[in-house]
Amino acid sequence: MKSEALLEMMVDACDNKRAEDIMTFDVKDTSSVTDFYVICQGNSDRQVQAIADEIKEQAKEQDIEALVEGYREAKWILCDLNDVIIHVFHRPEREYYNLERLFKNGEHVDTRI
Repeated sequence: MKSEALLEMMVDACDNKRAEDIMTFDVKDTSSVTDFYVICQGNSDRQVQAIADEIKEQAKEQDIEALVEGYREAKWILCDLNDVIIHVFHRPEREYYNLERLFKNGEHVDTRI
């Protein structure tokens, strides 16, 4: 699966669980780690976990392994799908860490949301 198609699928997965303020960044030209970063947030631990669960389920349906960190704490869950890395935050942690500033050199991608 092309990384652009995977990105769209993962943004849809986040949106399916009502993730808020979804931002995507194309970092192909500036990162050797991944092609795209997605940052989104939920309003509760349970919602943050539900977003991560949907990401894992959608990836599994495409035979893509999702490596997940931070699930139990549900404050900042990292879902690594190689070509797309998704950061699912609880609102206060997103404001505190402000990852968007790290990707300022990446091109913001409009994924319809």
